[in-house]
Amino acid sequence: MKQLKLIILFLVINFGGLAIGSWLMNNGPMTDWYTNLNQAPWTPPGWVFGVAWTLIMICFSIYLGKLFLIDNSKKNKIIFLIQFILNVSWNFIFFNQHLVLIGLINITLLTSILFIYFFKLSNKVNNYKYLLLPYMIWLCIATSLNMYILIQN
Repeated sequence: MKQLKLIILFLVINFGGLAIGSWLMNNGPMTDWYTNLNQAPWTPPGWVFGVAWTLIMICFSIYLGKLFLIDNSKKNKIIFLIQFILNVSWNFIFFNQHLVLIGLINITLLTSILFIYFFKLSNKVNNYKYLLLPYMIWLCIATSLNMYILIQN
């Protein structure tokens, strides 16, 4: 029951973060600035982003529910907070401020944190760590899209 409460808490926090990030990007993917960029040929259609982030945040929340049930340490809270800030702020940095290089640094740090979760923090949660794979894969794709825009524009 405690794990279910943690999962619900993280669902609220993570989907709240997506909502804040969406608000901060100020309709970024629809702006002239973004639509006129040279974008990577592997850029997915817009609807994929919503589907991907929904799946990612459900899986990530289940993972976090298990992790925090087992280890509710200050270290885990700090790492989660850094992940949250990087995830939410990328939208503002990239879409709102058009700081493509800073966005690339931000998303690279975010991707690194997910790999830390997978390889360093998941020894106690066993197979739950595989719930991180959608997030990790998506961040690798997003990082490549950000890098392509930096190089090609």
